[in-house]
Amino acid sequence: MTKKDKVQKQITDLTNNIWNMANELRGSMDANEFKSYILGTMFYKFLSDKTVNYINAALKNDGMTYEEAWNDEVYKKDVIDVLINEIGYAMAPDETFSHMIKLIETKDFSVSKLEKAITSIVNSTQGKDSEDIFANIFSDMDLASSKLGRDVKSRSDLIAKIFKSINTAEMDFDDSRFDVLGSAYIELINKFGMSAGKKGGEFYSPTPTCKLCARLATIGMKTALTAADVACGSGSMLLEINEYCDVVNYYGQEKNNSTSNLAKMNMILHNIDYDRFLISNVDTLKYDPTPDTMFDIQVANPPYSLKWEHTVNIENDERFATYGKLAPKSHADLAFLQHMIHHMAEDGRIAILLPHGVLFRGNSEEQIRKHIIEKQNYLDAVIGLPAGMFSTTGIPVVCLVLRKQRNGDSDNICFIDASKHFTKKKTINVMTDEDIDRIVNAYTERKDIDKYCHIATIEEIRENDYNLNIPRYVDTFEEEEPVNIKAEFEAISEIDKEIKETETELNKYFEELGLGCTL
Repeated sequence: MTKKDKVQKQITDLTNNIWNMANELRGSMDANEFKSYILGTMFYKFLSDKTVNYINAALKNDGMTYEEAWNDEVYKKDVIDVLINEIGYAMAPDETFSHMIKLIETKDFSVSKLEKAITSIVNSTQGKDSEDIFANIFSDMDLASSKLGRDVKSRSDLIAKIFKSINTAEMDFDDSRFDVLGSAYIELINKFGMSAGKKGGEFYSPTPTCKLCARLATIGMKTALTAADVACGSGSMLLEINEYCDVVNYYGQEKNNSTSNLAKMNMILHNIDYDRFLISNVDTLKYDPTPDTMFDIQVANPPYSLKWEHTVNIENDERFATYGKLAPKSHADLAFLQHMIHHMAEDGRIAILLPHGVLFRGNSEEQIRKHIIEKQNYLDAVIGLPAGMFSTTGIPVVCLVLRKQRNGDSDNICFIDASKHFTKKKTINVMTDEDIDRIVNAYTERKDIDKYCHIATIEEIRENDYNLNIPRYVDTFEEEEPVNIKAEFEAISEIDKEIKETETELNKYFEELGLGCTL
C-alpha cells in the first residue's frame, strides 16, 4: 500500500468512525448542532498536536521536554513568545489534548477544565496579530449547554467520549499534503451538511462543485498571490484552489458567525498560517471588508436568489455604480458577481455558481449582462450543470467563468451543457472526475461538440438580445424514433382480443360459483 493509499484509508476510517460515533452520542440533538462539538474537538486536537510537535522540535537541542521548559521561568517566556509568533497561539502542557485524555483515563476530566483550557488558549492571542482569528473561534462549542446533559457529570462524560473517539485516529503530521485530520474535517463537514439538508447549505458546497470551480478558475496558473470567496461558508471551495495552484494569501467573507468560525478552523487545520488568511464575518453586499484588495482567483457558491436591500450607499458603491442598475431586490445573484468583478486583479479569474435565471431574466439583470459582455468583455464561459446536486435545492445551476484577460477568445463565449452527465447517488446527483474532466477539456479546447459545447460569437449573443439561456446555443434536442402507426394499432387490437378472451373465461368461473356477476 502506497503512502497516499494508506493516508486515504486513515482519512476514511477516521471520518466514518467519528460520524458513526456522532450519530450514536448526539441522542436527540440535531446533527447540525452536534457538529460544533465534533469539529471543535478535532480542531482542539490539531492545535494541541501542532503545539507539541513545534515545541519538541524547537527544544530538541536543548535537552528539555515541553513540560520542563514551561515550568522553567527562564524558558517559559521564550516558549510562549515563539509559539505566538510562529503559530499564533500558546498552549500550556496541561491544556493539551493528550493531557485531557490522561484526565479522562484517571476519571479526573470535566468540561470545566476543558473550558478553562480553551479560554487560556484564546486569551494567549489577545493583543497579538492573531487575536481576530481566535477571539470567538470556539464560541459554538457551548460546554454548558443542557443539550449535552442535565448536569456537569453527564456533559463531561459525553465530551470525554468524543475525545476518546478522536484520540483513536492515526495521524500523520510529517507531510501537510497528507493531513489526515484536515481532510477528515472537510469530509465530516460534507456529511453534516448533507444530514442537515437545507440548513447545511449555509456551510456546505458539494466536493465536485468545489473541484470544478477551482479547476476552471486556475487553468494556466501555477501561483496566485491572492484567492477569495465572497460567500465562503466553511472555506472548502477556497481551500480547493490550492490543489491546482499554489496560493499565498486567502480571503473569505461569510455572513453567518458560526460558519465563519468553521472556515477559520478549516484554514488552520490545513496548515494555512494565521497571517496568510482573512475570514471576515460580514454581509458582503452591505460592507466590503477589503475595498482596495484585488484577487487573482475568485470562486463562489453564494446563496441563490437571496433578497437584499437597496440603499443609497449601495447605489453609490463603485462595485455597482458603473452598471447603471442594481440587481433586483428579489435576486442578489448578479450583485455577488458584480462585487467579484470589482475585485478582479489584472489577470483575474472567476468561477461562480448561480441559478439559471441570471442567464435570461430581463430588466436590470439584462442590462448588467449586457455591460459584462459588451463593456467589460469578461464573460468567458457559461456551463450548465446537472439538477439535484445540492441538498438545499433541486434546481440545476450554472457555472459562469470570467477572465479579465481573454486574449484570443475575446470575440466569443463558450457554452457547455453538462446537465446530463452525472451519477445518481442516494438523494443527490454527483459529477464524477470524468464528468469534470469533460467540462474542463471542452472549455480549454473551445471547439464545438455536438449536443454538448458551442463557441458562440459575440454577434450571436447580440442577436439573442444578450439572453444566455444555454439551449439557444447548444442544441440538445434528441429526435424521437418515428412511430409505426399501423403496428401500434395491430398491437392494441391484439391486446383487446386477449382482454375479451380473459373476460369470457372469468365469466364462466363466476357462473360456476353462482356469483351472479359478469365482466
